[in-house]
Amino acid sequence: MRKIAIVTGASRGLGRNTALNIARRGGDVVITFQSKAGEADAVVKEIEALGGRCVALQLDASDMSSVAGFVERVRTVLSTQWQRTTFDHLVNNAGHGDMAMIEHTTEAQFDKLVDVHFKGVFFLTQTLLPLIADGGRIVNVSTGLTRVSYPGFGAYAAVKGAVEVLSVYLAKELGSRGIAVNTVAPGAIETDFLGGVVRDTPDLNQVFAGMTALGRVGVPDDIGPVIASMLGEDHRWINGQRIEVSGGQVI
Repeated sequence: MRKIAIVTGASRGLGRNTALNIARRGGDVVITFQSKAGEADAVVKEIEALGGRCVALQLDASDMSSVAGFVERVRTVLSTQWQRTTFDHLVNNAGHGDMAMIEHTTEAQFDKLVDVHFKGVFFLTQTLLPLIADGGRIVNVSTGLTRVSYPGFGAYAAVKGAVEVLSVYLAKELGSRGIAVNTVAPGAIETDFLGGVVRDTPDLNQVFAGMTALGRVGVPDDIGPVIASMLGEDHRWINGQRIEVSGGQVI
């Protein structure tokens, strides 16, 4: 039986790459998108072309009032598309970037970061727990900026640090169900993060490349395969860990 994964924020970038790599490894996927329905539909078609099954569902990870409705839609698609009541893997990837020095960070910026990257992850995972099959996997996406600092990312890194702690507690509390929970922490990547600043700003790209032992910044295909592999049986004994995928950033 094919495994089913939910990947949040998978209409583009790292989430899209993760979903495609899950499909390449023989899994089916439910992807979420916030507003880019056309991009999400394109991912569905790509996964179907790989021989997998995929459904795209809208979700605003920062809106707690939408979570219950989302979970009911998940129940429906599991029943109608897969004739199942559970899914196997959850990848909490949805997020956004906001760069500001601590002294200039507004309460609105802070609240949005908490709502998307921590509160949303906490309560979406909590609400989906009854639907995750025993023996399943959860991967929470963090950042290399929880280990090393770069000015302007204080609030962002802090909420990602909270997710890393949450992952450890989830691993402990869900161990009796055989559910492994880990964090994957990418380094600087060329995506749409912060409007594509790393990808589209040559000077900043070179700064991060110079901080990395392998001499370049990452691309989505450096990260997605790692996340997808963490869901497989080959990694069943890895649990409660933070796995940095950064090419050796600041080592």
